[in-house]
Amino acid sequence: MRAVLEALALIAVVAGTAFSVIGILGMLRLPDVYTRLHATGKVSTFGAVLLLVAAALIIEAVWAKALIAIVLVLISGPVVSHVLGSAALRIGIPLKGAVRDDLHGERVSRPGKNKTPEQ
Repeated sequence: MRAVLEALALIAVVAGTAFSVIGILGMLRLPDVYTRLHATGKVSTFGAVLLLVAAALIIEAVWAKALIAIVLVLISGPVVSHVLGSAALRIGIPLKGAVRDDLHGERVSRPGKNKTPEQ
């Protein structure tokens, strides 16, 4: 039974690390703050949860603490991303490559384009 738990923990560590690396690559490669927040907020939350699951599988005494930490990460991660995105929007950081801004109900023109898709 212990070997099965260790194998599941190893799978969770590898998957959690992969999600975290994908989040870092997204943060480095994506063009603006809003898409970067999406990459880091969603993907890194899954990475942290999987790493906490792996810790709980390896050390049985930390199940309760790991469960509490998982719930807190799942609640706080998306909220923090939303707050940072709202703050970026309020201070006027532009959307890169956007055709329209649904939040403000405005059309955003792309450089070098004469028409938006709705015309």
